[in-house]
Amino acid sequence: LMTTMCLLHICLVLLFSIEISSLDCNMLHFQQNKMNMESLELLSKMGGQFPLQCLNENRNFRFPQKALRPRESQEKNAKVVIQEILQQIFNIFSKNLTQAAWDRSSVETLQKGLHQQTEQLETCLYSEMENEKLLFPMLKLKKYFQRIRDFLKEKQYSLCAWETIRLEMGRCFFFVDQLIIRLQN
Repeated sequence: LMTTMCLLHICLVLLFSIEISSLDCNMLHFQQNKMNMESLELLSKMGGQFPLQCLNENRNFRFPQKALRPRESQEKNAKVVIQEILQQIFNIFSKNLTQAAWDRSSVETLQKGLHQQTEQLETCLYSEMENEKLLFPMLKLKKYFQRIRDFLKEKQYSLCAWETIRLEMGRCFFFVDQLIIRLQN
C-alpha cells in the first residue's frame, strides 16, 4: 500500500509538471513579445546613436523576409524561424566583441535573454513536434547570417562593423516581432 501511494504521488507530480510546462508553451507568444521588446531596448541602449563616421559601412544584408513568412497554418514553422533567428543573433553577439564600444552589462543581459528565449522555444518545439519534419526554407536564413559573419570578419570586427550589425539585428528583432504578432492572432 505504501509503495502504491508513493507511485501515485510521483505520477501526480509528473502530470502536474507536464501540464505546467505546456502552459508555459501556450503563453509563449506573450513571453516572447515581452523578451523581444526588452531585447530591442537593450540593443538600443548598449550602443546609443549610430556613429556618423560609420555611415559608409552601412550594408544591405538582404534579410529573407518573404521566404520566411509562414502561412497561417504553419504556426510551428514560425516558432522554428523565431528560434533560429534568436539563436543566430546570440551566436553573433557571443563572438569577438572587443572592438565594440558597448555597455557590457547590456550586452550580457541581451545574451542571457536570447539564451533563455532559445532554450524555451526549443523545449516547446520539441514537445510539439514529436518527430515531425518541418519543410521550411531555413537555408536562406542561414546564408543571411553567414553574410553577416563574413562582413564582420572582412571588417576585422571593427567598431563600425559592429555598429552596422547592431542596426541589422534590430531589423531581425522587428521581424521576430511581426512573427510573434501573427502567432497571437
